[in-house]
Amino acid sequence: MKMSSAPRLLTLLLLSILFCATGNDDNAPDSIVSYKTIGETELKLHIFTPEGYETSDNRPAIVFFFGGGWKGGSPSQFYPQSRYLASRGMVAISAEYRVESRHNTTPRECVLDGNSAIRWIRQHAGELGIDPERIAAGGGSAGGHVAAATAITDGFEEEGEDLSIPSRPDALVLFNPVFDNGPEGYGHSRVKSYWKEFSPMHNIDDTAPPTIVFLGTEDSLVPVSTARKYKRLMEEKGRRCDLHLYEGQPHGFFNYSSREYYNKTVIEMDRFLSSLGYLDGEPTLQNEQD
Repeated sequence: MKMSSAPRLLTLLLLSILFCATGNDDNAPDSIVSYKTIGETELKLHIFTPEGYETSDNRPAIVFFFGGGWKGGSPSQFYPQSRYLASRGMVAISAEYRVESRHNTTPRECVLDGNSAIRWIRQHAGELGIDPERIAAGGGSAGGHVAAATAITDGFEEEGEDLSIPSRPDALVLFNPVFDNGPEGYGHSRVKSYWKEFSPMHNIDDTAPPTIVFLGTEDSLVPVSTARKYKRLMEEKGRRCDLHLYEGQPHGFFNYSSREYYNKTVIEMDRFLSSLGYLDGEPTLQNEQD
């Protein structure tokens, strides 16, 4: 296994080149950087930066993990949310990670990569203009599981990484996330031999970060009862868990293609992050009916 690394000066040079390579597409990331190489697979971070951004800044950040059942998906899923948060002053990142269809991997590797991504961001926070103590993680469906697992579970770390650099995020923004991998939960047959360590629902403790959850009441993969149980278990440990339910909405209702619910969830995401000191002022997005 080969882990990506470079002397500090070379890293700074590469980052400066990439941050200057801004395209004209508003939906495109401002830069793409490599955070991990496994064999012939190079994994990258798609980075969105605010107006007036400098690499010497100390801005809050968020990294999103796409959905796709640990089998597929694309970082572009969270480009709209990332661009919006960048417009509000954060450094927003949409991460690549290994999936079964492209890399012949298991769900375990998804979480290994999630931890690697957050660790790399924190390790390079000074070069990225990021506050290492204000790094949130977010995601949808299986990507929501990856984000939650980086915060809640232990033992899914890539060999050879510097474990003295924490990979746990400081907050979670979860869209119809896979919480429960137990016998009655999602994907149990694929993680049966290690589900007790892998399932966020079964590993909540008093270090869990503040969390916001978005879920449609007609989600066929994540029952409302599961989200309510997760909220209850979090609160029993004295941890914050805001749950927003959307009547009649199915799995994936929050995506940009459903503009009404994209707007609603982004506004609540903004308010949540503002309550943590990541953003200032009121949301700049409005509900379509407003």
